Amino acid sequence: MPIPAVGIEVFPGDGFIHPVDLGRAVEDRGFEALFFPEHLHMPVERTVEFPIPISLPEIYKRNFDPFMAFAAISSVTSRLTFGTGISLVAQRDPILLAKTIATLDHLCEGRFVLGVGAGWNVEEMKNHGVDPGRRWGYVRDHVQAMQTIWTEDVATYHGRFVGFDRIWSWPKPHGNRHLPVLLGGSSKNFERILRWADGWVPALDGDVDMLVTEIHQLRALAAERRPGIELDITVAAGYGRDLSADDFEKLCAARVTRILLAIRPGSYEDTIVALDEAASVATEAGWDSSHSARGA
Repeated sequence: MPIPAVGIEVFPGDGFIHPVDLGRAVEDRGFEALFFPEHLHMPVERTVEFPIPISLPEIYKRNFDPFMAFAAISSVTSRLTFGTGISLVAQRDPILLAKTIATLDHLCEGRFVLGVGAGWNVEEMKNHGVDPGRRWGYVRDHVQAMQTIWTEDVATYHGRFVGFDRIWSWPKPHGNRHLPVLLGGSSKNFERILRWADGWVPALDGDVDMLVTEIHQLRALAAERRPGIELDITVAAGYGRDLSADDFEKLCAARVTRILLAIRPGSYEDTIVALDEAASVATEAGWDSSHSARGA
């Protein structure tokens, strides 16, 4: 049974392990990827409950900008794939974000994957001028505007929520490569994935068998709608539940591209312990760290 790439997902933030130390530790243990979530701020009063049935973690008030953190880590790593899991692109200016991402992709020499989503915090969206009821329209529009900027020397884009005429913006992604865009959320987003994304980055926070069934469903739809295109399916595991060796084996059998083991942010010492525990879970399921890291 083929073993997918294995990475780590964790919130970087003020008062926790320094991102540079984190990046070194993740790469040193042979993990292939490091993914960061993001929130641009956290409203004190919220009308929507936190998606996981726990109190809002402190890190949600203190998280770093993921793109700046990755830029710092890129200078001390050479193999790690960087990714957002997920970036709230609806809440960012797409012209500015296109330049930020392309610059980061140059600094890390093409090791970046953009995971995007619409988010859950309606007050956060409203504070950025986003109508929560139309947030997925903003996500699509902003992604497609950025893709236009990345692929055209003179870029023009007119969508429902953003538009511009004839602009120059460099750099383009490293080596003029196609920068992968993965879409988060539930299976309700399959139609969006098939129309304008390169893959899916679901969170495993419940029944692994149900997720595996949905993965097979997405692949079957892709075979009909986008024959010959292999979707990137990156599963973020461990949010709200512990990942077992049996879960890991089922995801391997489903031929996912990458498994992200979610760890809680902590001090340097606590993070090293969490990384070693994550590596142990993956190793028990057959992962070989010596062949996992990108470029190894």
